[in-house]
Amino acid sequence: MSAVFFRVSSVFLLLAPVAGAFAQTPEFTRQDTLRGTVTKERAWWDLTYYHLDVQVNPGDSTIRGVNTVQYRVLEPNQKMQLDLQAPMQIEKVVQNGRELKFKRDGNAYFIQLSEKQTKGDINQLNVTFGGKPVVSENPPWSGGLTWKRDSNGDPFVANSNQGDGASLWWPCKDHMYDEPDSMLISVTVPEHLMDVSNGKLRRVEERNDSTRTFHWFVSNPINNYGVNISVADYAHFSETYQGEKGRLDCDYYVLKENLEKAKAQFRDVPRMLQAFEHWFGPYPFYEDGYKLVEVPYLGMEHQSAVTYGNGYRNGYRGNDLSGTGWGLKFDFIIIHESGHEWFANNITYQDIADMWIHESFTNYSESLFVEYHYGKEAGNAYVIGTRRGIKNDKPIIGLYNVNHSGSGDMYPKGGNMLHTLRQVVNDDEKWRSILRGLNRDFYHQTVTTQQIEGYLSKHTGRDLSAFFDQYLRDVRIPKLEYQFAGNKLRYRWSNSVPGFDMPVKVTLGGKERWLEPTTAWQEIKKGKGVSSLKVDPNFYVEAAEAAPAP
Repeated sequence: MSAVFFRVSSVFLLLAPVAGAFAQTPEFTRQDTLRGTVTKERAWWDLTYYHLDVQVNPGDSTIRGVNTVQYRVLEPNQKMQLDLQAPMQIEKVVQNGRELKFKRDGNAYFIQLSEKQTKGDINQLNVTFGGKPVVSENPPWSGGLTWKRDSNGDPFVANSNQGDGASLWWPCKDHMYDEPDSMLISVTVPEHLMDVSNGKLRRVEERNDSTRTFHWFVSNPINNYGVNISVADYAHFSETYQGEKGRLDCDYYVLKENLEKAKAQFRDVPRMLQAFEHWFGPYPFYEDGYKLVEVPYLGMEHQSAVTYGNGYRNGYRGNDLSGTGWGLKFDFIIIHESGHEWFANNITYQDIADMWIHESFTNYSESLFVEYHYGKEAGNAYVIGTRRGIKNDKPIIGLYNVNHSGSGDMYPKGGNMLHTLRQVVNDDEKWRSILRGLNRDFYHQTVTTQQIEGYLSKHTGRDLSAFFDQYLRDVRIPKLEYQFAGNKLRYRWSNSVPGFDMPVKVTLGGKERWLEPTTAWQEIKKGKGVSSLKVDPNFYVEAAEAAPAP
């Protein structure tokens, strides 16, 4: 999701029990279900295009506008669900010049369509809305708008709303399973300010009322929470990056007072692109360019318009989350949030319960960046160092259909899970081809955990069902138990799910070798004089010598 692995939003409740873990049964409301489920009022239509046309009013912290919603009819139905959270309100819905009736149920609006909806038709409606959106109390971890001022007293405004939902400030189909194929974002602001949103700037329209409108076009599918507005008195500079798909426009928007600092700090962008195109394949949005935009909070992965507020210093707010020193070699927000262009914006979860698909891969991308620029041992040290942030409090996967995410362990534990899987593959080029293959084969798609697990099992050539059950659905760290008995070494996995059978590399008597433990005791000849065993630290497991059998 956002910048850091210890994100815990107040709207995320406890998880259901799983093997080896004890948790309360959470309680959910009808609103949770309306938000988190593909309801029948959502399922019958396929979103194809939005034109979000809004006016941002810093003077009174309001937003007003019209969202044009274009859709393809999949099955006949006369009732449509759109979402907009209080205190924002939908004021009017019009289709083909006819005003439509609607009913509000909390944050869901059910619109009664007058014209017959015929399968295959492409229709649209215009939704007029307005109000004073929720102000984020702790951006980006709590959703809403941030209304600040720069050192000159000019407005400095931005949104951040993953988890809580884009419907905090604009009416939309607020479920991640469906994305528009393209989108036009038109934002009107006071004439001395600039808006930066997703995609490419088509034009700036000067008005006669002391405002101007910025028209940004997104030519690729975009998820709801990736849509952003960033309003300030910005300075702009740019460069081009010659990447795998040719020329990529890179544009930077920062407060004028920070221009020189930004020109130095943002040198991490081409370094990021070099590393991630190597590991993951081409940047997924060449047509829309890449932007890095200063905002009054830490940062978020808004598609093609990554937001930045890390204070122009390396690390995470100047700190190394790995404790190894390697985390101070790069600007955490630039690298982490940009990693989400591949895992979040290119490959997007369908249900927030599967948020690990975004956060585990992106946490892992930090170590791959370190490895690309500083060597494999540095990358290994970094990812191992992030284990100090693991709590093993709840499973990483949340509950489905109620807008509920899992543990914040999806960041460091998820990253270490993937690093462990790389050791199992034991072929770095094969591993890189798998990471690139994910971004190629799921290009611009929304996905489920089952799809990602299945892909990894298929392309590693190993059934990883128990592996993912262990690391995603359980809180226990698998333990390699071993015994030296005479000339034999006995070993097994304990503290694990049934069927856990991950191979592991160990040093036995000074020599590396692979073991193939299961949950049942096995034994091998240990060799003369061998009395010690050490597990390769790149595996996220524990090891303990077991007492001899009585």
